[in-house]
Amino acid sequence: MDMQALLQQAQQMQQQLVEAQQALDEAEVEGTSGGGLVKVRLSGRGQVEDITVSADAIDPSDADESAQTVADLVLAAIRDAEAQVERLQQEKMGPLTQGLGGGGMPGGMPGLPGF
Repeated sequence: MDMQALLQQAQQMQQQLVEAQQALDEAEVEGTSGGGLVKVRLSGRGQVEDITVSADAIDPSDADESAQTVADLVLAAIRDAEAQVERLQQEKMGPLTQGLGGGGMPGGMPGLPGF
């Protein structure tokens, strides 16, 4: 086995991993619910960046019911956005992590969650 070639391959994979992580850092996804009444914006890493609730989601004549409806819509929008983040992460990181944890290195990469 050529150790130099192995080291070069490892460096290439590390660079690709860094680039994929940077792409996730810069990415944003938006989840919606209630036909757009609630929108949630998440970073590519899954961190909530913003939540927008339309005034149309609130029924002033029934505050209790409105509060529960808005809570349900926010939760649904977050779940929608999380599903999109998961797809984005799989798209960016999947090809890299399959090589690291899928038989290439027993047990994956120590210290790297998901690897």
